[in-house]
Amino acid sequence: MQTFTDAERKVTLAGVMIVFLLSALDQTIVSTAMPVIISQLHGLGLYAWVTTSYLLASTVMVPIWGKLGDIYGRKPVLIVGIMLFLAGSWLSGLSGEFGDLPLLGGGMVQLIVFRAIQGLGGGALFTTAFAIIADLFPPRERGKFGGLFGAVFGISSAIGPLLGGYFTDHGTVTILGHVVAGWRWVFYLNLPLGLVALFMVISKMPRLSHAAKGKIDFLGAGLILCSSIPLLLALSFGGQSYAWSSPQVLGLFGMFAISTVLFVIVENRVQDPILHLELFKNPVFLWANTAGFFSSMSFLSVVAFLPLFMQLGQGLKATTSGLSTLPLMVGMVFAAALSGRLVTRTGRYKPFILVGVFTLFIATVLLSRMQPHVGRFDLGWRLALMGLGLGPLQSLYGIAVQNAVPANRIGVVTSANQFFRQIGSTVGVAVFGTLLTNDLNSKLEVYAQANGLPPLNLSALRDLSAQAQSHAGSGMNLPDPIRVIIASSVTHVFLFSLIVVGLSVIATLMIPQLPMRARGESQPQQTGISPEAKA
Repeated sequence: MQTFTDAERKVTLAGVMIVFLLSALDQTIVSTAMPVIISQLHGLGLYAWVTTSYLLASTVMVPIWGKLGDIYGRKPVLIVGIMLFLAGSWLSGLSGEFGDLPLLGGGMVQLIVFRAIQGLGGGALFTTAFAIIADLFPPRERGKFGGLFGAVFGISSAIGPLLGGYFTDHGTVTILGHVVAGWRWVFYLNLPLGLVALFMVISKMPRLSHAAKGKIDFLGAGLILCSSIPLLLALSFGGQSYAWSSPQVLGLFGMFAISTVLFVIVENRVQDPILHLELFKNPVFLWANTAGFFSSMSFLSVVAFLPLFMQLGQGLKATTSGLSTLPLMVGMVFAAALSGRLVTRTGRYKPFILVGVFTLFIATVLLSRMQPHVGRFDLGWRLALMGLGLGPLQSLYGIAVQNAVPANRIGVVTSANQFFRQIGSTVGVAVFGTLLTNDLNSKLEVYAQANGLPPLNLSALRDLSAQAQSHAGSGMNLPDPIRVIIASSVTHVFLFSLIVVGLSVIATLMIPQLPMRARGESQPQQTGISPEAKA
């Protein structure tokens, strides 16, 4: 292992943590600003794509960035990722400022395209951050630092909605006679922090050695794109834009299936594949990634739909709904930091992952039983319990995988772990979003017909909420029967998510407990399977 001074480690960690915070923050900060954004940019029909475009671009690039990092080193990959992320942030903040643009059209389409550019960079930030921890520290020491990054992720998950709501409600300013809408600072916030991180990485970060040789498997990379994008698009369109049985959705699923088969064939034949399929013979790699996929499905679904529950179901302002998620942050930060230190002290990761995933299951049960008029305290302790469960999971799955492979595969397995987690998040939002929309629309239709009202659906309620918040600056006051409908639909989503949390529990139970290497101890042999895993 390459040796580093303590000063190099500290400076590198500080820069990488800022980068990691920005990438994690951008997954949640936009959620509470969206009602006002769609009102000002007139893009209600494209609501979901602001988040989906970021997740799509970020997810499909993760394996490619990981392989590039193994071959060319983490530092150049991280620099390119930060620059793309900052460019996407700046352009997203400018969306719609200059009216319709050639090729891009109106402000909402501009925002979607620029968020995709952000996502391209964001994919590099996440996977490179965890790979750099693996470069700097042996597995036994990664626990406390992985816990630290898990705590950063918890902070970003909780303060993201809060910051988004605050800037949306109070951030509008006039500069030289030009009004800058508050929601634009959600994106501009990335610029100063990102530039500081970029300076630290360029000037202070050591050039981490890269042990892997070879070249990029461009055909494999292309097939990852051709399989991932159609799958995520099919899940996003199905049941909403098009029927599940429509030619469009079936065609996308067909493209996913064909591309996946071709990917497996190509990766088995090329000399230097972008993802070594033999890694799936490693039980730690297989089961940790499976568990991470399902736990991420559940987690981001809760984060995505809680603002809907609070803003539409309870009539809260964006800032207030953001504040309500603070207990989630406290639980995640505490559990991530504590579990990381305990892993470093004991050299065991599985007990703490199991405690986390069982706690997550209990918290999901409690969230699924919430009533429409649940108080702030009752909601808060449920979210705190969920945070305690999620804290250990944010980093320990990845640490378990890194411990099971040799150093020259760190980038590949780290990016694979992040890839499966992000795919899980995107699939969760798409699938549970479809369930929520269908359930809510059918109940609202029945309610409207029974009361002689114009047709009501989720889109109409979001439009009304956006108008109320952008013009009156207040939350949305809906009749109690509609609030009950909204609350029951959201809690039904949480109930469905119990299935995927249960699958995550089963997968976690299957993860082998391997000894964690300390400084000076030998690496696993140069295959995807560690010697201990074979035993």
